[in-house]
Amino acid sequence: MAECERTIRAVFPDGSTCRARKIGCHDIKIYSTHLPCLFPQHGPGKKHERTIALAPWQQEIVDAHPWAFIRGLIHSDGCRIINWTTRLVAGERKRYEYPRYFFTNKSDDIRKLFSDTLTKVGVEWTTLARGSDPFNISIARKASVALMDAHVGEKY
Repeated sequence: MAECERTIRAVFPDGSTCRARKIGCHDIKIYSTHLPCLFPQHGPGKKHERTIALAPWQQEIVDAHPWAFIRGLIHSDGCRIINWTTRLVAGERKRYEYPRYFFTNKSDDIRKLFSDTLTKVGVEWTTLARGSDPFNISIARKASVALMDAHVGEKY
């Protein structure tokens, strides 16, 4: 979290930042009239109702640092869980557990940015729907979870 705050202060040395802490989470906020310069996707209305696309210079950064992009999205709108199911083994029902990552976002554009980047780094993923809405990206294959574990790490 200190790295995030240092970065914000480096980019906006005259900007106003504050840190609010709750048990288990950090909330760092910045206020600046120049945020739209760095984040042209920012705008009025709900993000899932407007186009979210990376500017060419942003895409260059994501292409150079895909795991940092993936990590940021998982740490903001994702999670790593232990999923479970049961299987019949030798006539007996046994519980089977496995790690899995989820990323949830209502914006089709944001989910596509995430899934395209996963594909570029070799992570296999699937889309899961909540009702009829495809809000969730799931990463459950063992090799892909291992890649995520190696590059994303625990959410803090």
